Amino acid sequence: MLEEVLFWLVQEGSRAYLDCTVGYSGHAEKILEASGPNSRLIGLDRDEVAIAASRERLARFGSRVLLFHGHFVDLKQHLTFGGMGQVDGILFDLGISSPQLEEPVRGFSFQGDGPLDMRMDQSMSETAADLVNRWPEAQLADTIFQFGEERFSRRIARAIVHARERYPLATTKELVSVIEGAVPANYRHGRLHCATRTFQAFRIAVNQELDCLEPALRDAVDMLSPGGRLCVISFHSLEDRIVKHTLRTLSSADDSALVVLTKKPQVPSREESGRNPRSRSAKLRAAQRVSREDRL
Repeated sequence: MLEEVLFWLVQEGSRAYLDCTVGYSGHAEKILEASGPNSRLIGLDRDEVAIAASRERLARFGSRVLLFHGHFVDLKQHLTFGGMGQVDGILFDLGISSPQLEEPVRGFSFQGDGPLDMRMDQSMSETAADLVNRWPEAQLADTIFQFGEERFSRRIARAIVHARERYPLATTKELVSVIEGAVPANYRHGRLHCATRTFQAFRIAVNQELDCLEPALRDAVDMLSPGGRLCVISFHSLEDRIVKHTLRTLSSADDSALVVLTKKPQVPSREESGRNPRSRSAKLRAAQRVSREDRL
């Protein structure tokens, strides 16, 4: 949703930006190009590989860019360290990047075979294999149900426990095989791969993706300059629900300094969805920092 992000974020006079999930810098590069030679951008990412790739891709912008390996929950500290106070635009592009999905060794995808890792930050100690092989059945079932919204969560959790009694589950292929054996035959051949929701659940659990989202959004609003804008792209209902409720809460307070710009989330165009099927589930919400006088 590149064009949509640029539409909401890049305004006349806007010069300071924070990309909280810079990834491989697709958005960051275009923001810097569109905002003029005096703009600056700080980019954060939990993935050191992504930071290294972005550092190379954005090298031509020189001192206009600062990249930090870190979590967006610490965005205030990163902005301070980077010499920025308030900023004019902040972007959260949540979820997982295509390069992460396409690299089997990262363990995010059920389509290849790799270690059950799923860590966005490789310096973290706990992997998906640790969760799968150590957590009690009830905790596995609750995680798969809550974070994956998987209706066969209990069956899958039970099958995982039985399988790991024979040998530890170490690869994505082994976990997929267990899931396929646990669900009904018609579910194995549905529109959505039967492992999709379980893999999502374990990825969210490993990276604690939902725990930090609301406080980070609140901090982001604090760091917006008057007139500054916030854009959030989410990829599943759990994320979008948190974004929606947080922005609604912040904009409805009596002393609110926030206005939600998107009454309903924007979704990718038909052309983009056709070109990039992974974008189909994306939802973009935007908000703007204003003064109370402006609201009145």
